[in-house]
Amino acid sequence: MADRYQQFAGSQLGRFLVPRLGLPNPYPLRRYTPGQPPLDGPALLGAASGGRLEKALSTQLADAGLEVLTSPSDGKHGALVFDATGITEPGRLREMYQFFQPVIRQLVPSGRVVVLGTPPEAVEGRERIAQRALEGFVRSVGKELKRGATAQLVYVAEGAEEATESTLRFLLSAKSAFVDGQVIRVGTHGKTAPAPEDWAKPLHGKVALVTGASRGIGAAIAEVLGRDGAHVIALDIPAQGGDLSKVANKVGGASLQLDITAADAPQKLADYLDQRHGGVDIVVHNAGITRDKTLGNLTEAHWDAVLSVNLAAQLAVNDKLLADGVLNDNGRIIGVSSIAGIAGNLGQTNYATSKAGVIGMVDVGAPELAAKNGTINAVAPGFIETKMTAAVPVMIREVGRRLSSLAQGGLPVDVAETISWYANPASAAVNGNVVRVCGQAFLGA
Repeated sequence: MADRYQQFAGSQLGRFLVPRLGLPNPYPLRRYTPGQPPLDGPALLGAASGGRLEKALSTQLADAGLEVLTSPSDGKHGALVFDATGITEPGRLREMYQFFQPVIRQLVPSGRVVVLGTPPEAVEGRERIAQRALEGFVRSVGKELKRGATAQLVYVAEGAEEATESTLRFLLSAKSAFVDGQVIRVGTHGKTAPAPEDWAKPLHGKVALVTGASRGIGAAIAEVLGRDGAHVIALDIPAQGGDLSKVANKVGGASLQLDITAADAPQKLADYLDQRHGGVDIVVHNAGITRDKTLGNLTEAHWDAVLSVNLAAQLAVNDKLLADGVLNDNGRIIGVSSIAGIAGNLGQTNYATSKAGVIGMVDVGAPELAAKNGTINAVAPGFIETKMTAAVPVMIREVGRRLSSLAQGGLPVDVAETISWYANPASAAVNGNVVRVCGQAFLGA
């Protein structure tokens, strides 16, 4: 559905009125198209004294095809990247201020700010205080930036300095258009995972399963994973068979009609993946339903249906694939949560419970998957422009669009791009993360 307010804000009259009236200004986001430059300008790289990432960052940025500067230019910058790992006590946070303050206004439209630090839980005393303070800085910067620019914080474990490239490439590219104000952790598990032979096709040779793939976000996930080289198995219920086949044909994949809540579904799915494809490398749990009612009006059947599809079925499938060894080495499990699972939502106790459960699934599964040389992560979409949100009453829809730093709704492809970053073989050190794809919505943490 067209965002008519955004169209108005971009018109001649809108450009005159919107800033003068202090209205939200949803700047058109720069989204990925094959062959485009990673950034619309050079990346300025800085570091606090004693930082441990600057050398690796310089190499990785250059390998990604970026022009890297170590001192400000007279022109605009496509990205501002700062290694804050050397900040060991709160007084030294001034070094971060001194880097960003003179150049923050030189950021291009849809530019990128990335701060890298040390996980606070890995250090003690005043260093822990200083590293935790980075979150407040980055989240505030994200709310101050204009014209589609975003800010992120990446905590890099000691010893994982060389494992940040896939994350940097994602965050600095147009693929992260609707990801803003997020905190990402890169650990030491999988830190030696090799880079893909072709960064344009990082999933070449991989088999990916996408549930709920017949439309909306699921269809976009299938398309992006296919674009990035994966052979996609698109799964949905038999009633969606026609749309499902169209998606599978479009991406050159296979379709599988299956009700994942059926008692025998995990066994059927495991047998299919093992016998037809020799296992699976990427599992995306996108299938989900809503049955919205306030708690006093919510039936037991609607509670059970949502929890079954959105959570219980995912757990059952995971258990079976792991127990039977169907998830291949260096495999990926990716859940689709929601900001409703973080902040709650009126009339969605069942849905929010299930989506918070997906976050719990990631928390519990991360060490288990790490022990099996795999990862589990989740995305938490905010307001995404789909047929479902198009049916929301107009005032609620407008509030959902505007209450974020980017002042607009996201697109299904924004969720899909984030999932493809998780799936990248070079993202093996990214485990146990929940990244919101919400334009830094003003709801939740």
